[in-house]
Parts: sequence; structure tokens; C-alpha cells
Amino acid sequence: MTNPFARYVGDFENLLACGRLLGGASAYRPQLPALVADAPVCMVFSPHPDDEAISGALPWRLRSHDGWRVVNVAVTLGSKLERRAERWQELLRCCDFLGFELVSASGEIQRGLERITPQTAASEPAYWRTGVSHIARLIDQHRPLLIVCPHANDGHAAHIGTHRLVTDALREVGHSLRPHLAFSEYWNTQSDPGLMVELDKTDVADLVAALSLHTGEVARNPYHLTLPAFFIDGVRRGAERVGAPGAAAPDARFAALYGWQRWQDGACRPMPPRFWPSGAPARALFV
Repeated sequence: MTNPFARYVGDFENLLACGRLLGGASAYRPQLPALVADAPVCMVFSPHPDDEAISGALPWRLRSHDGWRVVNVAVTLGSKLERRAERWQELLRCCDFLGFELVSASGEIQRGLERITPQTAASEPAYWRTGVSHIARLIDQHRPLLIVCPHANDGHAAHIGTHRLVTDALREVGHSLRPHLAFSEYWNTQSDPGLMVELDKTDVADLVAALSLHTGEVARNPYHLTLPAFFIDGVRRGAERVGAPGAAAPDARFAALYGWQRWQDGACRPMPPRFWPSGAPARALFV
């Protein structure tokens, strides 16, 4: 007897094979709303070039549907010195595609910060304070309503270091700013995500296309093709981690999960868990 799911699984194999033939998205550009002078600001702190797309579901919806200004901060340019100039160019193309502004955490084009890990914070405190000051100045300059960065245990030293760098910088900025915080996940899931962001198929296709522009990275590992599966699994996990245990999954196909906090009085304060459905305006989250 034939396994009734054999064709279903085989279709996933075929999709991956077909995706490898598509190439990049250099000839396509999504239509984006014009930015107004007083548009709310979302700052994305990306440990590596490509994280702006991988963790970009929430910023992308804010930019493409609600006309927010999104500023992507390149915290590092990766560990391979010989690839950094090329990765900066890939990052420029990706941010241009998404309509994100791009700045370097170091203040210098084609140069990010170095050794952004928890170990550096402990062993090189003077260097760490310099990095924190760079980030604090950027936050104070842009005064974001929302900050996106990895969660505290995202399974990669640079991701964990970026989380600490941002929270240390917020302490330096002081109490004058109370941004919302969305903690992204990729290398490691978080136990208590508080925000489930639904994506429609166009949103997902645009994020896959953006990620494909990191051509050197996806050439060695076509991880842009597995991004839809990542968002599909977000629906499974979000049903019970953002929703109640045992709850039915929402009528969604794709979703991204974030830790959902508010910076207040020098610390992260949990926000009530939320499901942000596709098509709902941003004011539903940022009342």
C-alpha cells in the first residue's frame, strides 16, 4: 500500500529543487509606500548581513503596509575578512530592495564592530563599552518606537552578543526613551515568545527574494528556500507559545515569532501576548 503522504513530502522536495533554479531577485522590486517626515521608526540590529531579512517579518510589514521608517544597523559584517566588502554590497542591495535604511554600527561604511560576543563583554570591558556607546548614540539619534534584535539565547555568539549590546545601550540612553522591543529568533527558539506576526504569501515571497540577494551566502547554503518552512513552523509554535497551551492554531499559513517587551525604568517589561493578523494596521500593536 502506498503511503498517502508520500506525494505530499515529495512535493516539498520538488519545491526545493525548483527554487534552486530561480536565481536571485535582481530584476524585481516590491511597491512600497512613500515615507512621510514623521513616520514612526523601527530599528533592526542585525548581527550579520542577512539577518535583516531573516528576522525582518515585523519590520517588513511595518515598512511595506504601514509606511514606517526602518533603519537596519549592521552590527558586524561576519567573521571572514575577505568577504566583508562583498557582504556589504549584498547588504546594500537587500536593504534597497526592502526599503530599509542602512547604517554601520561602527559608524564606518564596510566596517562593522568586532568580537560582539558575551565573552568580549567580560574579557574586554573597555572595548565593549565603546561598542555600547556607538549603539546608544544611534538609538538616541533615531528615537525608535520599536527595536528588533535577537533574543538573549539565540544560539549564536554574535546573536547573543547583539542582544546584550542593545540592552546595555538602552541603559546608557537612560529613561528618556521607552521603545517597544521585539526579540527575534533563528538559531534557537525562545521559550516565551509574546508576539505572533502573520505574513501573507506575498510578504513571504518578498522576504525570500530579499534574502536571495545575499548571493555569496545562499550560494554555499540556499537557506532562503527554507524560509517559508521557518514561517510555517511559526504558526505551529505560536498557537501554543503565544496562544494558550492546547489552543487551536489560528487560520494562518505563515507567521514569525518575537519576544514582546517594553523598555521601561531601565529594564524589559513583558507585554501581553498578541497575535497580529495579516491586514491589521500597526496601530493595533502600538496603542
